[in-house]
This record gives sequence, structure tokens and C-alpha cells, in this order.
Amino acid sequence: MRWTLKPKPEAKKLEALQKSLQVDEIVATLLLQRGIETYEEAKTFFRPSLSDLHDPFLMQDMDKAVARIEAAFAKGENILVFGDYDVDGTSSVALMSSYLKTRTANVATYIPDRYEEGYGVSYQGIDFANDNDFSLIIALDCGVKAIDKVAYAKEKGVDFIICDHHRPGENLPDAIAVLDPKRDDCKYPYKELCGCGVGFKLIQALASKENKTVEDLTEYLDLVATAIGADIVPITGENRVLAYFGMQVINANPRPGIQAIINQVKKTNLTITDVVFTVAPRINAAGRMKHGNYAVTLLTEMDFPLAEKYAAEIEEFNTDRKDADRRITEEALEQIEEQKEQEGFTSVVYHETWHKGVIGIVASRLIETYYRPTLVFTKSGDKLAASARSVSGFDVYNALEACAEHIEQFGGHKYAAGLTLKEENYEAFKQAFEDVVSKTIDKSLLTPEIKIDRQIDLHQVNDKLMRIMRQFGPFGPGNMTPIFVTEDLRDTGYGKCVGEDDKHLRITVTQPKANKMVCIGFGLGNKLHLIEDKQPFKAVYSVDENHWQGNVSLQLKLRDIKA
Repeated sequence: MRWTLKPKPEAKKLEALQKSLQVDEIVATLLLQRGIETYEEAKTFFRPSLSDLHDPFLMQDMDKAVARIEAAFAKGENILVFGDYDVDGTSSVALMSSYLKTRTANVATYIPDRYEEGYGVSYQGIDFANDNDFSLIIALDCGVKAIDKVAYAKEKGVDFIICDHHRPGENLPDAIAVLDPKRDDCKYPYKELCGCGVGFKLIQALASKENKTVEDLTEYLDLVATAIGADIVPITGENRVLAYFGMQVINANPRPGIQAIINQVKKTNLTITDVVFTVAPRINAAGRMKHGNYAVTLLTEMDFPLAEKYAAEIEEFNTDRKDADRRITEEALEQIEEQKEQEGFTSVVYHETWHKGVIGIVASRLIETYYRPTLVFTKSGDKLAASARSVSGFDVYNALEACAEHIEQFGGHKYAAGLTLKEENYEAFKQAFEDVVSKTIDKSLLTPEIKIDRQIDLHQVNDKLMRIMRQFGPFGPGNMTPIFVTEDLRDTGYGKCVGEDDKHLRITVTQPKANKMVCIGFGLGNKLHLIEDKQPFKAVYSVDENHWQGNVSLQLKLRDIKA
């Protein structure tokens, strides 16, 4: 594990911010590292307000989208809400269809089948719209590259409005409106919305025509916060505001479908991290194991007993998903060993029976063992399909582009991509990918990195610091949980391994002139020898709260330790 200490902020800026906010050096440092330099910026950060959200009409084509939907309301046209099968897509469809149903009865939803239709706008979906008299499709979390499909729909007299957040190609589809902050000609101030966030801006614009404000739309923010967490978009700017208020809805009064999932996992007072690791995988499991429609049905159901029934079904899909990804991960690790590929620069594995819905998860799991760019292939029709995952700092999309001669098609971004190729090209591709990565990757990127905000001493970890830390949330990309390093720590003599196979480390540490502090280190059981006999060591950690039998105490969540 590489430890990288972030640079110290400029002394002048640090002093000025400390003075204007009346905070200590630790807090001022953490703020400056997040790009917050003034009193006003800090106020916006610590006190998010719905009034900080931008005018939706600043987005290119928003006026056209609103005019076309208003016309559909006036004429009683049928509207089909189309979205991807992942969390962002199904949340977007649930959000848009729920809102539109408050304005018109003529609304239906469509999620493509992951296996029959694949990602994004599909010809089957357009045929379904045409056959069932839908004259307008609103596509969410997909569509910005669907040039041929939108043209096909136009021939059939079906209009498109696209709400996407992926990077467009050279040309845009010939739709009525293409809402995408990443368009080169879009002047919208915040570029990092997820698909559900773009959908929310559209309903915000539609609601404004009825003299409603964003405060009238807070009931939809549980969906937006779930999508923000699941889609791993930066939790900065507008996303931070949407996530902050969305988490309030999730914890106070979520829609029945989300409440039913929370009841299943028996959690109270969720953080956005809980949403990412408990709520999102269950919504995702529907599209992975069965069909994304199950997720939309759950997220739009207003009758709680019915929502509980749907959540129980989805819980079964999630159990199946966990079983599949555990089994396939074991088989993939065995394959790497059998083929003696432990020392390579890449992991590329394939079996024709592996479940297509979980190969992306398996790729991420393999990176936990072999930290390097990874592809997991399975059979898909007469082709092979793969999910690619990368390590921090390495652009796997560029690496795939360099192997394009062996690939049928691919898409994605820096850290995650998907591709298909002919079976006879698999070995040649595998070799080419290994060659490209071995020549282009900075070798240091093959060791996981922990970025440390600041060095502190144990006595500086107290309730006051924790209170302020809490206000830094919600955490995520662009605003990660603060990570500290402390040196010259010693175990008080009670350190031990806990959990299944003694996998985790539980110790109580002390430092000269400091109180004792309980620490938990998940997956660090193999480092027990570093703290035995009260020998000094250093640790990287975040500050956490331990809730036990009604008591709340501070603890350190260890990320790594070194002698």
C-alpha cells in the first residue's frame, strides 16, 4: 500500500481561512484541500440550500424539451419513459414517470432487457413505442450517442427527448432536445450531474411552468441521492446539495420502495455510503439477475405492503447475485493461478457460463487480489462480452482503444468499460491488452494508494473534531472522508484478530500525552505482528463512531498500519 500525504495548503490562505471561520488548522486544511477558500464558500459547503441549485433553463435545449412535453400534455399524447437498467437509469425512470403521472395519465415506462437488447436506446423499444401509439419517448441516462436509433424513431413518427450525462460523440442525435451538461455547447454551470440529476432538472423546469419551486419537488430527492451515490459521480456543487437533501428524505420520509429496502437491511439513519452498499446493490440486482422493470415497479409503488412484497423479490435477486459473484470470483482466481498469470500487468479471464449480470462486480473483486487493469469475459450470443475495470490513475478506455483491431465494439470511461469481440479473437486481444498495459502503465499504479489529508496526533481526535467531520458529509468522489496519519502509536496489550478467519484487527492504541482509542481494521488481521509487544507503529485511519448498546464512542477506522 502506497501512502501519499497531500500537499500542505499555502500558509497565507490557511491563516486567512482560520481567521475568517474561527476554526483550527486541521479543519481549515481539510477545507482548502477541497477547494474551499472563503467564508462564503465554506457557508455554502456547510449549509447546503436548495436555493443554490441552478436555473434548469440554463441547460441547452431545456426550453425545447419543456415546450414539447407541454404540447404532449395538451394533446393527450402517450409518453414513454425509457431508461437504462442500472440504478441511475431505473431511478431516473421512476422519477420521471412518477412526476409525469401528476400531470397526465398517458405515461408508461420501458427498461431494455440487459441480455436481449443490451445497453441504451434499443430498436425493440422504439418498435414497442410505435406499435402502442407512443409519439414521444423521454430517454434517461442513455441516448446521447443513439444517432441511428433516434433517426429510426423519427421515420416512424416518434419524437425523442434525451436526458443524458455521458460524453457525446462528434454529432448529436436528431432529437427534439438533447439535455446533457457535457455537450460542448451547453453553458450549464455544473457538468457532473448523473442521469437522474438531469431528469430532476427537467421536472424542475416543467414544475416551474405551474409556478412550483424546487421545494415542491423534495419528495423526488430520495431517488436522486440514490442515483448520485450509485453512479459514483462527484459529490460537489449541485450534486452535494441534491445528495444532502436527498439523504434527509431517505432518513425521514422515503418512498415506500426505498423504505421497504431499508427495512430489509434493518438500518437506521443511513449515510450515502450505506445507500451505495445496501440500497443500490439491491436495486441493481433486478437488472443484473432478472429485469430492470422490477426495480422501477418497486421505486414507483405507493402502497407499502405491495412495496414490501416487491422488495422481498428483489432481496432474492440480490442473494442470487451474491452467490453468483462469489462463485465466479473463486473460479476466476483459480483460472489466473492455473494459467500462472499472477505476475502479469493485467487480469483477463473467460468462461462461457459466467453470468453476464455480475462480470463487472467480479472484475472489481479480482482487483482486490491482483491490483491491475482487469477484464472478465463471458459468452453472449455468438460473441464474447466483457466488463473492464481499472486501477486508480490508469485509463482503461484508452488501453482498449489501442486494441481496437481485435474488438467488435466497446464503450465506457476511464475506470470502467464494456466490450464485445469474436471468440476467435480472444487470445490475440488478451495478448495485445497485456502488451499495451505493460508498456503504458506507470508501475507505481500497480500498488494501491491511500491519499492522506493530514498528519495529526491522537489527542487531536475528539468529539469536537467528529462534530465538524459530520458536517463535511455526504462523502464521495471530490469530497472523500478525511484520512489522517498518526505516528508513534502503541497497542495497550489487548490487540487481537477478530471475525471469520481472524480477518480483522481490533486494537486499543495510545500515544504519549493522549487518551486511549479503540481501533478497528477491516481486513488487517495479517498485520497483528506489527503491533505486538507494544512496539511503536504508524497508522492511517478515518475517525468513526461506534454505536453499541445505546452508547456512542469515537473509534479509529484503520486503513493501513506500518512499523
